[in-house]
Amino acid sequence: MNKKPILLLSAALFSVPIGIANAGDRYSTPPAVTLSPDLASPWILQLKRPAQNGQRAQVELAKPKPKVVRKIKKKKTAWGFKKKTTQRNTANRQVRATGIFAGLNTAPAATPRTIYRKKKPVAYNRVASTPRANQSPAQRPLDPQFLPQMVSYQTSQKPGTIVINTNTRHLYLVMGDGKARRYGVGVGKQGFEWSGTEKVTRKKEWPSWTPPKEMIARERKKGRELPAFMEGGPANPMGARAIYLGSTLYRIHGTNQPWTIGQAVSSGCIRMRNEDVMDLYERVRRGAKVIVS
Repeated sequence: MNKKPILLLSAALFSVPIGIANAGDRYSTPPAVTLSPDLASPWILQLKRPAQNGQRAQVELAKPKPKVVRKIKKKKTAWGFKKKTTQRNTANRQVRATGIFAGLNTAPAATPRTIYRKKKPVAYNRVASTPRANQSPAQRPLDPQFLPQMVSYQTSQKPGTIVINTNTRHLYLVMGDGKARRYGVGVGKQGFEWSGTEKVTRKKEWPSWTPPKEMIARERKKGRELPAFMEGGPANPMGARAIYLGSTLYRIHGTNQPWTIGQAVSSGCIRMRNEDVMDLYERVRRGAKVIVS
């Protein structure tokens, strides 16, 4: 094979034409690249303050401010509510840009909120000056005028005499020296009133009760069946003590319904609270005079 044409072709290929760089050009200083200033214009227009004196633009992060304690202002309003104004500072949650980026990504200032809270009712204990209508009779306090007390009492009766005023519902035990011990009593209801003078003929502790036949028949018509006999005790209507008046069916006795004192509710007997009739029982003697008016 003839190699001469190949050598000639290689020499032709590696020959350097005019205007083409040779191998030594790689070590020479390359020419400066110049950019048009118009290429940076779109970016500079987005900035408010360009860098000056050849300094680079920087973005500084604002240091978080300390948390502001909430300030609460309370104000009473006419309709019984409290007005509460709360102001919050959210600056510690923001990253504020400074330098050429100042003014960007800023949040609006927080506005105060108004919260209405209903005023809590004040708890207090109410003391009733008068008995309430919804109270049961047993819960109503006794009028103080019917509690035992020493009073001035002018009379010609001897000490130890019992005087009962059915109009005022008071029983007086004459003590002498213009004094008397006064008790509140319950008296006979309409149609069962009576008056007169008797003597104490008998005294009994926790007496039994034998209702008269007339009372049994009268209560049966009302739909109430009375027992023919009842042993003494707390449930007995005669109460803790009984003071018998002459040969009559009337007595001064206690009651298991103390709220009836001061009223006309009995069938003619004189009612007293158990503690009051027990006190009178110890002070009065058999044969003492009893005046009912």
